[in-house]
Amino acid sequence: MKVKKTTKKTENKTKKTKSEEPMVKVISVNVNPDNPRNGFFELDWNSEFVNMLQQNGYQGETEEQIVDVWFQSLCKTIGNEQGLGDVAGGYVQINRRNDGKTEVS
Repeated sequence: MKVKKTTKKTENKTKKTKSEEPMVKVISVNVNPDNPRNGFFELDWNSEFVNMLQQNGYQGETEEQIVDVWFQSLCKTIGNEQGLGDVAGGYVQINRRNDGKTEVS
């Protein structure tokens, strides 16, 4: 099974406050109509979400890497809970694009 993930951080359009809550949302989910097992997610998040991930042990050199590690962990957890085990196929390919997005397959 191949899953492509595109992550993207957009700048908040409103003024930040000290009490801003961690936020991550799915902007879009795209599925390959010829092979529905393939597709990708586009994510948006704020700095508070990344801080929360770091406080819970997720690491990376950039916000995108930290969110990527979390998303991969989340997908593996969901697969394990469904009894699928480790279905990564032996490797994960990461493509960091020039537009700030990351593709994982």
